[in-house]
Amino acid sequence: MIFKRVGDPRPSPDHGFVQKQWAAIAPQQIRLDQLVTTKRTLDLEALLEEDSTFYGDLFAHVIAWRGDYYLEDGLHRALRAALQQRQTLHARVLEVK
Repeated sequence: MIFKRVGDPRPSPDHGFVQKQWAAIAPQQIRLDQLVTTKRTLDLEALLEEDSTFYGDLFAHVIAWRGDYYLEDGLHRALRAALQQRQTLHARVLEVK
């Protein structure tokens, strides 16, 4: 199993963070099997693009809420890591209370 589970939609409250605020959070490694996805589908173009971060963040965005880690943005990065047989992903983790 790649992820802890697949969830849809995001269960945590709206955090209101914008890209600039996400960029202020230092990335950390998180295990793929700890992540709960918030999307059931993936755009294959995003997965296959060599430079999928041209307009976005280099790191996935994860929400820590009620003891779980929700993958809010970066499903293509997580799947790419799994396909490369990596067990961890670098992500920016936001604690929401």
